[in-house]
Amino acid sequence: MTAVGQGSATQGPGTPGGGPAAAHPKPLWAGRVLVLLGIVLAAFTLRTAVTSITPLLDPIGDDLGFGPSVAGVLGMLPTLAFAVFGLLTPALVHRIGLEQVALVAMAMAAIGTFTRSLAGDTLVLLALSAVALGGMGIGNVVIPPLVKRYFPDRVGGLSTVYITVLQLGTVLPALVAVPLANASDWRVSTGSWTLVALAAAVPWTAVLLLERGRRGRDGTGDDGLPVVRAEGRAWRSPVGLGMAAMFGMTSLNTYAMFTWIPKILTEAGGSAELGGNMVGLFSALGLVGALTMPVLATRVANPYFIVVLCAAFFAVGYVGLYLAPMELPLLWVSLVGLGPSTFPLALTLINLRTRTPAGSAALSGFSQGVGYTVACLGPLLFGLLHEATGGWGLPFSMLGCAVAVLLVGGYVACKPRMLEDSWDRKAA
Repeated sequence: MTAVGQGSATQGPGTPGGGPAAAHPKPLWAGRVLVLLGIVLAAFTLRTAVTSITPLLDPIGDDLGFGPSVAGVLGMLPTLAFAVFGLLTPALVHRIGLEQVALVAMAMAAIGTFTRSLAGDTLVLLALSAVALGGMGIGNVVIPPLVKRYFPDRVGGLSTVYITVLQLGTVLPALVAVPLANASDWRVSTGSWTLVALAAAVPWTAVLLLERGRRGRDGTGDDGLPVVRAEGRAWRSPVGLGMAAMFGMTSLNTYAMFTWIPKILTEAGGSAELGGNMVGLFSALGLVGALTMPVLATRVANPYFIVVLCAAFFAVGYVGLYLAPMELPLLWVSLVGLGPSTFPLALTLINLRTRTPAGSAALSGFSQGVGYTVACLGPLLFGLLHEATGGWGLPFSMLGCAVAVLLVGGYVACKPRMLEDSWDRKAA
């Protein structure tokens, strides 16, 4: 069985990119081709079940006979599944190992994506969507520790690669969903993404087959380093609490804007086309953070200034959308779209604030599980406050409070210290 916490080069708080391994990186391809391919394909898979179906909710609803309420459930299901499976994944990793869990994640994604395209009624569609999204929720958690396990010498570079690919896997399915459905039907359009999940499962199958029999019988892994098991819980550490706040507040703001930007602009006199284009811009700006945050985070000991900058983007963009939404909508949405750059920053910090893959898995599961739980509340609270007041002042004030919490969580999470160190002190 593949070890959960196969030892990697330790990482000290004063060495943002890693410890000895980072100082002496080995060639990228050296014994890691299959894992690199697996990480990239898995990252591309992680949002395909979400964005391949949302543009097709009307024809799917016409076919299966559901209306806006079920569409709303389908809209909340991704964050709910990511939250639940995010919290469950560290225990699964501890029991069967990172690589096995990666394979399980891709298998669930493939099975759920394919079978839901055959669904004949609404309940089956929801249940099978949950299977696909559960696999993707598991994948969200295991990719950071896989980077830690196999690429401790290239955390920044590999984080940039997989987060960028994740963003591409978010945008591309949404762009091609309608053309594919027009050329065939919604079942072919949504089911075609099964091929990507199957392709992502192949490298992990090969990795497990190649590593079978290589494990030592003396408590060491195939590279001679001790197998490390997580002995603590992320919520007991300031690092874990800070990271959870970062993920949670970033996700709350992001999903609230995904949902409500069109309504804010149309109520201000804009067209539906403008609202749709601004959501597209908001989504596309995620690539800016994906390409820059991991590299920046690995080059400084404390990247808190990035959190402050992102909070300022959120704040100025929200003020603009509230006071003058139709004066400079491109500017306001661009600023708000740069705010969630704290998401790729937090994903990178998962590895920069842990010493071992086991610690990375624990921190990843806890922070993302909490983050996506909070994300479920963002669009709902924003809408309820708007409905209760008839205006946007109180909803934007709620988001302003979330940005303030983001600043506090980011301050705690960005401090150069390690998750496992707090576990060691408690054990002592």
